[in-house]
Amino acid sequence: MPETKKQPRLDAPSLAAFAKELETGGGPPPVDQWNPDHCGDSEMRIAADGRWYHQGGLIKRPAMVRLFSSVLRREEDGGYVLVTPVEKLSIEVEHLPFRAVVMKHEGKGKKRRIGFELNTGEALIANADHPIRMVKGERGPSPRLLVRGRLEAEIERPLYYELAEIAIQEGADPPGIWSDGTFFAFD
Repeated sequence: MPETKKQPRLDAPSLAAFAKELETGGGPPPVDQWNPDHCGDSEMRIAADGRWYHQGGLIKRPAMVRLFSSVLRREEDGGYVLVTPVEKLSIEVEHLPFRAVVMKHEGKGKKRRIGFELNTGEALIANADHPIRMVKGERGPSPRLLVRGRLEAEIERPLYYELAEIAIQEGADPPGIWSDGTFFAFD
């Protein structure tokens, strides 16, 4: 079934134009409002590198990954499910369900706006609703971006290094970065 809803993309002429597209885009389904009975395991897995699998085979169609990612929800107990109005299925997530793989930024300091595109094709702007945070992990800092609900994306290392370079150049104390009127500390 072809996708009918146009997905806002970071390739808009500017991040201001992209933000306008986001406002009129409609957003993902209201999965947090759906509470069907749990009815089994989806036999799906999201690998640590962000690739999606079903019954051990890689899901190769980006449209299928986008569809499944739109009905993904993280439960209060930390588990992940795919949910529709009539069913809820478990899904294994090895690390985080999303990866921020493309970044575009405009402006400086408090007037900066940073947009991210996820490995699923979804795009968003870091702001108060989509904060950036650092989690200390066994492999060093894990920069994360809140996507929706309790779902986060890990920001790819090259993008994190670019953000860190901007933060160092601006010299904020504590170190961090501004986006869309919100400051995100990197401590």
